[in-house]
Parts: sequence; C-alpha cells; structure tokens
Amino acid sequence: MSELGRQTLKNVRATRHAYSMLETLFLACLIYLFITRSKKSKKNMRPRTLDGELKELIARSNENTGIALEIKRYLLSIAISNENHEEKFSDAHIAKAQEILDHAGPSAFYWMSDIAAQLAQLAASQINGVATNVNIELGESATAKDIIRVVVRP
Repeated sequence: MSELGRQTLKNVRATRHAYSMLETLFLACLIYLFITRSKKSKKNMRPRTLDGELKELIARSNENTGIALEIKRYLLSIAISNENHEEKFSDAHIAKAQEILDHAGPSAFYWMSDIAAQLAQLAASQINGVATNVNIELGESATAKDIIRVVVRP
C-alpha cells in the first residue's frame, strides 16, 4: 500500500472516531434535556382526571378562603388597636401586613383596597342617609369591628 493510501486510511479512521465522539456527546445532551424537561413539566402539569381537577379547585378555594380570613383578622386587629389608642403603623402591624402580602401577593393588596373602597362607600351612604345592608344587619348601633365582620366576608 502506498504512503498516500496509508495516510487516507488514517484520516478516515480519525474522522470516524471524531464522528462517534460527536454522536455520543449529542446523545448525552439529548438525554439530559429530556430528563430535565420531564421534571419541569411534572411541576406545571395539570391533572388529567375530574378527581384531580376537583382536588385542585378545592385546594385553591381553601387557600383563597384562608387568605381572606387572614386579611379579616388583620383588619380586626387594626380596629382593636385603634380602640385601645395603640401606636399606628407599629412594627408588628407592618410585619403582619408584609407577611400577608408575601403570602398572597398582589391579590391581597387589591382585596384590601376593595375593602377600603366598600367602607368608604358605606360611610358615604351613611352621610347621605341611604340605607344599606349593613344598617339592616347591625341596626342602630355598630362598632368598627361589627362593620368589618359584615363587610368582609370571604
């Protein structure tokens, strides 16, 4: 075999070896991507059965009710603090508000703003002499805590 033939044979073997290394690397990358994709998709996967969807709806509803009750308790604690002439914007109240906001996210801020708007509407109705459902439920006398209990219903 001539020198040129030997050199060509070496080049062919080297090229085959390089291709097999690239194939191995490519397959390893594909397997890695497939494994990590399946882990991510399991977290975001929605239930495929009616029972699974029902469980998800119940869990979401329970979480929203829990957040609403937490906000209601917070508003009642603010009302009690105001009755007792405690310090406004105390560190404890601010920390609790931050905890609720961290837990519930922007929806908690919106919900509290909606409650404030309802209470402002109630005050405007009282000033203008318009009867409301709060008047009917509480009668002639009411405290801030009673009004919060009537207005804030999760």
